[in-house]
Amino acid sequence: MYDFSARNVVVTGAAQGIGRAIAAGFLANGANCVVMLDYNGDKVAETAKELDPEGSKTLPVPCDVSDQAAVHETFSMLYEKLGHIDVLVNNAGINRDRMFHKMTIEQMREVLNVNFFGVVHCCMEVITQMRDQEFGRIINISSTAQHGNVGQTNYAASKGAINGFTRSLAKESTRKGITVNAVEPGYIDTDMLRTIPEDKLAARLAALPPQRFGRPEELAATVLFLASDEASWVNGSILIASGASITV
Repeated sequence: MYDFSARNVVVTGAAQGIGRAIAAGFLANGANCVVMLDYNGDKVAETAKELDPEGSKTLPVPCDVSDQAAVHETFSMLYEKLGHIDVLVNNAGINRDRMFHKMTIEQMREVLNVNFFGVVHCCMEVITQMRDQEFGRIINISSTAQHGNVGQTNYAASKGAINGFTRSLAKESTRKGITVNAVEPGYIDTDMLRTIPEDKLAARLAALPPQRFGRPEELAATVLFLASDEASWVNGSILIASGASITV
């Protein structure tokens, strides 16, 4: 168990899947408040109610992280309400898979705008405040897809960009007590995974060394460690959580 009792946490893409599991993990470890951001306002409100029936520890907020103005407005409200943000988990992401010779520039931009610029927008809203308080934990959810996947040039590019951004921001921020790390999940059993055609999904499962997909809760455990005081010396790292399907 970790002690997050003094921490206010923001999790993006928190309505389902990995984001939901991360929010649940922080709640289970006593977070003061878990802000759950998601573009689907109704769904994130429903998820927050499931995780925190009394509504005393969660704050569900509809927000499209690809919209910088909306992100700024949202975080301004959070600072007014909470005073400070201690942990930011950038989990929001989409995929628009297609072979590159059939991909449109709009599909490329849409994925980059959510997956990468969503991270940038949220980090811009917390970094000055974290520097002022000389403490912060930023965890970005990348993907093993950044090593290259057929039909995912847009998705792989967005996740590769996250990794370079993570390492650079960590070097800029470490003297201010801020750690910035990323987690590269392999195949995790989520709704996004289930968008892959069944035959292709079965083939990928057969190729995995553990012969199973990861669970969202397993990713959440990695994130909780990186957000904890115990991980203060882990900074600028890209942690691969893939069940040995990819090792670097």
